[in-house]
Amino acid sequence: EGPRVRVNDIMSVRETAGHLIAGVRDRARAYVEVQNGCDHRCTFCVIPFGRGNSRSVPAGEVVEQVRRLSAEGCREVVLTGVDVTSWGTDLPGAPTLGQLAGRILRLVPDLPRLRLSSIDAAEIDPDLMTLLAGEPRLMPHLHLSLQAGDDLILKRMKRRHSRADALKLIADVRAVRPDVAFGADLIAGFPTETEAMFRNTLDLVEESGLAFLHVFPYSPRPGTPAARMPPVPKADVRDRAARLRAVGESALTRHLAGQAGRLVSGLVERPGLARAEDFSEIAFSGDVPAGEIAAFRVTGQDGRRLLAEPTPRIPVAPPLEALHD
Repeated sequence: EGPRVRVNDIMSVRETAGHLIAGVRDRARAYVEVQNGCDHRCTFCVIPFGRGNSRSVPAGEVVEQVRRLSAEGCREVVLTGVDVTSWGTDLPGAPTLGQLAGRILRLVPDLPRLRLSSIDAAEIDPDLMTLLAGEPRLMPHLHLSLQAGDDLILKRMKRRHSRADALKLIADVRAVRPDVAFGADLIAGFPTETEAMFRNTLDLVEESGLAFLHVFPYSPRPGTPAARMPPVPKADVRDRAARLRAVGESALTRHLAGQAGRLVSGLVERPGLARAEDFSEIAFSGDVPAGEIAAFRVTGQDGRRLLAEPTPRIPVAPPLEALHD
């Protein structure tokens, strides 16, 4: 049996992309954990101590699980993991996440949507970039584990990317997939963070055009290197988290406002609420059943979600093979 998401698996999803977990039991979307553990040692994180090194589910098992879910009527599958971009490094031949996604899309042609959970900003493999450029069934939404926008803080976090690396990755993806929307995890008040360093993180949100923020006020984890670093006063941590959330709210409003008048495809999660391909929420009136992919004309936004009306159906994207015919 493939890796089904169970209640006790939810923590591994929450640790990377908690905002995706809302649909774990819905009729439209399923989550397949393809990887667990982590080989990296970020100074604030306890995951490697509790979950060990990265372990990947073999591609054949993943494909069979997705095939079963699709046959049961699932319209969208989300590939999850603690460090999902490291999938395959421990398997024979070291296949990549892009190769896994491509195999799923080729071998499960009836699956309309494949989505990724949080990914490491340090790595998008060439195969995944190729899929983003040419496969419409791979959703144009990437949630990046950025954590900060200041190079010295990133170094003290022991992250594997710099500010420039993150901006380049975002620009490279947009160059091949202009409709992509980016989210990010960001930590406010990491130890030793000055106001100037925090300002670099604030500025990164607008500079990179992020749409969805998950903001975490820093909280020390016993036994981690960061817990031994000089702390930021708790009042400043709370203040910076609030300011970062406010910037995130403005960024989301700006992203939603840019969709006005457009025709978008939405997966209906429950009556009156759907999810666009770029992960924007869609509030709509009308009777469209949960689990259906429908077309919506965007009429406005309320700062949190798109407001839209159903229109005639959008054809489902062709399978990967059709793109090369």
